[in-house]
Amino acid sequence: MISQLQQKLATGRFVITSEVCPPKGADCGEFLATARGLKGQVDAINVTDNQGANMRIAPLAVASLLVREGIEPVYQITCRDRNRMALQSDLLGAAALGVGNILALTGDHISFGDHRQGKPVFDLDSVQLLQAISTLESGFDLAGNRLQGVPVFFAGAAAAPAAEPFELTLFKLQKKATAGARFFQTQAIFDPDRLARFTTAVSPLNVKVIAGIILLKSAGMARYMNRNVPGLKVPDHIVAELEEASDPVAKGVEIASRLASAVRSHCDGLHIMAMGREELIPEIIKEMR
Repeated sequence: MISQLQQKLATGRFVITSEVCPPKGADCGEFLATARGLKGQVDAINVTDNQGANMRIAPLAVASLLVREGIEPVYQITCRDRNRMALQSDLLGAAALGVGNILALTGDHISFGDHRQGKPVFDLDSVQLLQAISTLESGFDLAGNRLQGVPVFFAGAAAAPAAEPFELTLFKLQKKATAGARFFQTQAIFDPDRLARFTTAVSPLNVKVIAGIILLKSAGMARYMNRNVPGLKVPDHIVAELEEASDPVAKGVEIASRLASAVRSHCDGLHIMAMGREELIPEIIKEMR
């Protein structure tokens, strides 16, 4: 079955997705309440996979709960914690549960998270994971065995438009597109001109671009991202705006809406990351429009 997200992008609809982090525990009540609050506001909700290498409930489980709620998920799956057998098993499980949108990620290294004594796997990387998805869609597993029932996915990959050298970034994105990525979800965008350059460069790949917009809640958060997130730079003037604001969160909403308005002509959709303040996403969308 073709996902609604894929259908909307294929017909030229401008889409909006968001992100809700699964709980660190078995109680999904708050997670589902947050997701229900976004229903009708966004086209799909990304479910993160042990984001930042911090252990949480399995994203496939909560993605399945979203399907039950009539909310379309984007299932993020990383290579950090699973070998190729487990990755294929989870992907087939996703197909069986009606989860078709996949964001294939290599994953943050385990040394950044809360289980640093664990052993990372990285049997595959994101390009090889995309190849595995394409192989499953062809009716076979990675060992060449025929599948009983062929899955259908709408697979995407991450992209960092501000990363330098850009030529190296573009080369990796070309490999992802060849491997089967049909949309790119970008890191947070702070420079519309860089996104325009990025979109022009990847246009021959025939891959949809969903631009990342992040809600900066304080100047301290912006500085932390500059120190710790490769390929991302919050400009000094935005840091200064947050520093001088009497209400930094309100200023962050204003900045996010402003950036969303500025970049929407250069992409096929937006991915709004509210970092725990998902109740503000409708306000960002309203101000953008």
